[in-house]
Amino acid sequence: MSAWLPSAPCSRVCVESVGSLAAVPRALLRLAALLSVLLFGIALIPVVGRLPAVWRDRLTRLWCRTIVRAAGVRLRMTGAAPPGGGLLLVANHISWMDIPLLAAVRPARMLAKAEIRQWPVAGVLTASSGALFIQRDRLRALPRTVERIADSLRGGSAVVVFPEGSTWCGRAQGRFRRAAFQAALDAAVPVQPVHLH
Repeated sequence: MSAWLPSAPCSRVCVESVGSLAAVPRALLRLAALLSVLLFGIALIPVVGRLPAVWRDRLTRLWCRTIVRAAGVRLRMTGAAPPGGGLLLVANHISWMDIPLLAAVRPARMLAKAEIRQWPVAGVLTASSGALFIQRDRLRALPRTVERIADSLRGGSAVVVFPEGSTWCGRAQGRFRRAAFQAALDAAVPVQPVHLH
């Protein structure tokens, strides 16, 4: 493990549970709905992957909005909608829900830590989504990762990065890792800041 890898105090217990026993049935229904939507979407990945980009993006947005809704989260966007074409979306990272929330507004390639490839289910999903992977414990691999991000941006894709490098619950904030910003400079594309809460 490298000393430059991020760590957040939020990795421990961040939010205290205030739910009651009466909320359990509702939570179980939401979980069942969420799993159903996820499995349905996963089953359609091979079909959707063959569609033209316009249809693929529309279906991705619809699927992600359905995931967010099934989880009981309300999506509310303020400010300008992200423009089309190459774009670096820079967001804070508070939970796994950030990914479908962002994709519900603008489907994009995610920059993910390489370890996710080894995770059951999530690894396959992340790789099949077109994510770009970063080996955070190999600093020498960073220039090639920046180059891959810039190539993707030049190709007209949006790329989402969480420059704090870890999830942060709001009790603290991480230091921004600047490498992804270099990719936007190299590709001459705009950077869209996003604040999730």
